Amino acid sequence: MLIYFSKKNQKRIRTTLLVLIYVFVILSFESLGQDSKKGITEVNKAVRSWLAPVSNLVLALGGVIGFIGAVRVYIKWNSGDQDVQKTLMSWMGACLFLVMVGIMIKAFFGLTF
Repeated sequence: MLIYFSKKNQKRIRTTLLVLIYVFVILSFESLGQDSKKGITEVNKAVRSWLAPVSNLVLALGGVIGFIGAVRVYIKWNSGDQDVQKTLMSWMGACLFLVMVGIMIKAFFGLTF
């Protein structure tokens, strides 16, 4: 007995079969994974090795932004601009945020300062 499927049904059946094949392939690779405790330990070591340089980079970026902000505020103050206080608060807020992020990253992961 020959079963005839319309073009729309053929496409749906083909898509369903491909999805099932992908699912079976992915499930077969699950058994090849490594021990979860070993993997977590390796990730922990990798994160801790990059944490100090990234934290120092954020602190340095906060210092550069603070310096640029101070120069902008000085220029606006000398030119008699009306929104000096707004500029001062926005740039110092950004600088304070970056400095606090640098400190909090170290504190969150338990690194010494």
